[in-house]
Amino acid sequence: MNQNHHQGHLDASDDIVINSTQQPAFIERVNNNRRSFLKGGIGATLFGMLNTSVVLGCSSSKQQGGLLGFASVPVQISPNFDTVLVAEGYKAQPFLSWGDALFADAPQWVGDGSEDWKAQLLQAGDNHDGMHFFPFPDQPNERGLLVINHEYVNNTLHGEQSTDGFLLVENQRLKKQVLKEQAAHGVTVIEIAKTESGDWVPNKLSKFNRRISALTEMAITGPLKGMDAMKTEADPRGEKVTGTLNNCSMGVTPWGTYLICEENWHKYFANRDEADYQQRASHHRYGVTHKNEKTNYGWETIDPRFNATQQPDKPFGGHVNEPHRFGWVVEFDPFNPNAIPKKRTALGRLCRECATVSLGEDGSMAVYSGDDTRGEYIYKFVPSGRFKKNDLQHNANLLDEGQLYVAKFNDNGTGQWLALRFGESGLTNENGFEDQASVLLNARGAADQLGATPMDRPEWVAVHPDNREVYVTLTNNVHRGTKHALNAANPRENNVHGHIIKINEHKSNPAAESFRWDMFLLAGEEASSNVPASRKSTINGDIFSSPDGLCFDEAGRLWIQTDYDDRVQQNKSMGCNQLLCADPTSREVRRFLVGPRGCEITGITFTPDHTAMWINVQHPKLSYPASDGISLPRSTTVLVTKDDGGVIGS
Repeated sequence: MNQNHHQGHLDASDDIVINSTQQPAFIERVNNNRRSFLKGGIGATLFGMLNTSVVLGCSSSKQQGGLLGFASVPVQISPNFDTVLVAEGYKAQPFLSWGDALFADAPQWVGDGSEDWKAQLLQAGDNHDGMHFFPFPDQPNERGLLVINHEYVNNTLHGEQSTDGFLLVENQRLKKQVLKEQAAHGVTVIEIAKTESGDWVPNKLSKFNRRISALTEMAITGPLKGMDAMKTEADPRGEKVTGTLNNCSMGVTPWGTYLICEENWHKYFANRDEADYQQRASHHRYGVTHKNEKTNYGWETIDPRFNATQQPDKPFGGHVNEPHRFGWVVEFDPFNPNAIPKKRTALGRLCRECATVSLGEDGSMAVYSGDDTRGEYIYKFVPSGRFKKNDLQHNANLLDEGQLYVAKFNDNGTGQWLALRFGESGLTNENGFEDQASVLLNARGAADQLGATPMDRPEWVAVHPDNREVYVTLTNNVHRGTKHALNAANPRENNVHGHIIKINEHKSNPAAESFRWDMFLLAGEEASSNVPASRKSTINGDIFSSPDGLCFDEAGRLWIQTDYDDRVQQNKSMGCNQLLCADPTSREVRRFLVGPRGCEITGITFTPDHTAMWINVQHPKLSYPASDGISLPRSTTVLVTKDDGGVIGS
């Protein structure tokens, strides 16, 4: 029996530059109180209970003086650091890990990853990422649904798996392993409650508990529904999809639904017909695997859906259109466990990091997204309709109609939202766009045509609860200054540390088509250190690299999560990845929490009263959460509380 291992190169998938476009105009530029919250939940009765994933109004904050009420924790540089360290006066404890049972009849985690795919569908998935706490209206700070994304899977998923790749037998993946990997993707919904003693516990008997995975049926809605480009041999109507992939960050709507985002889905598919690949912009502009490249997991060797090579003898070319069915925002109601998730195609197809909603006082909305690849763009979607409080029927399909925009940053601090609208600005038949559906299908190509500004890996977006300022993390871009020209919004060559940019919409209107912007901070090393200028930070406080997760709390504190390689030289002085907190006014930054060696800190949510916080420790490398030096490391949701029961960060 011939056996080898399929290496997915997951850590490098964001390093691949797909956007080779350099618009002439772009190169020319380069070279020369309580606020009013909407808190979602069971229908309109939960209006007023969501935390800062949705922002309404511009009331001024009651918080006076400095926002940061905790002392910084020190960096952790030991290669053996294998726990979570949080600020003095707080407690951080593992809450829900990969493999934990979600249902009363689910098998318990046995410790070696030997459970099969059917068991995995009853257990928490792998690589926890974006998440949100949805409160119950009668007990908003004591009971709710915790919804957690599971981005991808680690090699440790299988008990018999080695650590250097995914097993191939006679050039095929084992079906039982592929099914388990697909089951470990997606989303967990788990009801949780606070006990009389103050502890939070999962309720495995809840009717709301649910696993959504790469095996879950989903509906296609919006402009792409039923279009030829969405039809496959398995779905000749182009109206339904099996599964969701690479679910990183997320969003929450004012009407209480959860928005799953499909990020780096492109390396799950392979098109081995090079001529077809090159003429199919919807494949090559997104980096679908081709030639002799390896896909992330080799699923295409056993599951025909992931073989996107055209097969002329089969209806609709076999599964050549399957990659078109991923890269969307997926909406579902966590309080309706039987609801079919809906892929909302009006928001455009990206490698989407988030779908952060900003809500105006008049009900106008914007949904902001970063396209998480080096040299890609920042987008926003403005629904045609406006949000109406207490009108669920009206709000239910607001994300099916509207206008998609992409950001253009000018060097003078101004900017425009460019409409991706068929028939305008070169989005015409002559340039490969047949209609609005084709614009949305190849949103990246449409943004190229408009001359949008390529950014340094745009990731999470957070909206300030008082004034609707928009903050965006730009994680890093080692190709800035070479493959991507310098500009004021991306000012550092070989940008290994990233930055955070701030956008002020015209008149604070989410639907505005112009904005002003400025640099909130440049991440990196100490400004006084003997390192190249391109690696020095402008941080007022604790240094960090590669900002990723981003969230505002109700008081206006900006929480920043990091995702850098803690092994490389330029990051060694920063130690393990961190959760930091910034005061947007003073721009002071303090380190609140440090995770175990090799992890990413991601995903953040609070109870409405902000006395409980959950964050995610993704892909720890040693033995966390057991931290015994023996056990398999497990991605884990961590609960953070204050010893005196007070507000986190105060």
